[in-house]
Amino acid sequence: MLKLKRTLSSIAIVIGLVFTMSAANADVTWRMATKQPSDSVEGKAFQYFADKVKEYSDGKMTIKIYPSEQLGKTAAALEQVKAGTVHIYPEGSAYLKKWVPDMSYMSAPFMFDNREHWARFMESDLLKGWLKQVEDKAGITLIGNPAAFMRGPYRVMVTKKPWKNMAELKGIKLRHHPDQLGVDVWTSLGLEVRVLGWTEVYESIQRGIVEAVNSPIALVEAMKFYEVAPNIVRHNEYPQGIGFMTNAKAYNGLPPDLRKAVDRAYDEAGKYSVKLTMEVTEKSIARMKDKGVTYNEPDTSDIIKAMQEYYSKLDKAGDLPKGFVETVNKTRTSE
Repeated sequence: MLKLKRTLSSIAIVIGLVFTMSAANADVTWRMATKQPSDSVEGKAFQYFADKVKEYSDGKMTIKIYPSEQLGKTAAALEQVKAGTVHIYPEGSAYLKKWVPDMSYMSAPFMFDNREHWARFMESDLLKGWLKQVEDKAGITLIGNPAAFMRGPYRVMVTKKPWKNMAELKGIKLRHHPDQLGVDVWTSLGLEVRVLGWTEVYESIQRGIVEAVNSPIALVEAMKFYEVAPNIVRHNEYPQGIGFMTNAKAYNGLPPDLRKAVDRAYDEAGKYSVKLTMEVTEKSIARMKDKGVTYNEPDTSDIIKAMQEYYSKLDKAGDLPKGFVETVNKTRTSE
C-alpha cells in the first residue's frame, strides 16, 4: 500500500510538471483593438508590431488586430483593456484621463515648442507619476516610451473654410474628441466645438453637423476627410505619439521571453512608424493637391500668444496640475 501511494504521488508530481511546462510553453494570443483602418499609415505600423511580436517570440505569441473600432469606440476599448478582454489599445495616452484627469495635459494645445520638447516632457517624473496612478487605479500600463511611436508627424485642421489667422477661425464648427481641455481651448478661440466619434467625422461634415476636424496629417487621406473638407491647414496644435495602453496584469505576467519579444517589437515598430509616417506624408499631400485640395501653413503666432495668456490665467487660478507649468518650462531644453 505504501509503495502504491508513493507511485501515485510520483505520477501526480510528473503530471503537475507536465501541465506547468505546457502552460509556460503554450501559445499566447492577444487582442489589439484599434481606431484606425488597417490600410492607414498607423494601421500598417500596428501590423508591423504584430508581425514582429510573432517573429521575436518564435511564433509563441500572436497579436490579433481588430481595426476601425470593430470592438467599440475609445471608452469601450479602454474598459475592455481594464477588464483584460482586450490586451492592447494603441491611441493617444491622454485618453487615460478617465482615471487620472491630469493626463489630458500631455496633449495641451499650443503648449509645447516642438516634438523634441514634448518627448522630454513625456520622460519627466511628473508624467511618470501620472502613469503610476493610472496603473494603480485602472490596471493599465504603457509599453515603452509613448513618444517613440509617431503619430502625425504634425497636426492639421481639415476644413471646408480655409483660414490664415485667428480671426478667420471664429465661428467654424469643429469636431473634437472627448477632451474637455481641447474643447475649452478651441472654444476660447471662438470656434463652435462639437464632440463626435472619429468614425463619424466624414458623414458629419458631409451633413453639415460640423465643417472641420483636427487630425494628424498622415491620417487625412486614409480617412478621406479631404473629400468633404478640401482645405488643409497646418497648425501644429500639439505633438503626438501613440501609447500602447495595455492590461498591466497580462503584460507584467508574460514569461520573460515573451515580454522581451513584445518590448523589442514595440521599439522596432516605433522606428518603423517614424520612417513610414515621414515617407507617406509628403506623397499624401501631393496626391490630395492633385485632387484639388489646398494646403497652407499659416503664421500661428497670434494663436500661440492667445494660448500663453489662456494658460497663464489657468495657472494663476490654480486650475492646472501642480508642477505642470514648471515641468513644461524645465523640459524646453535638454540638460
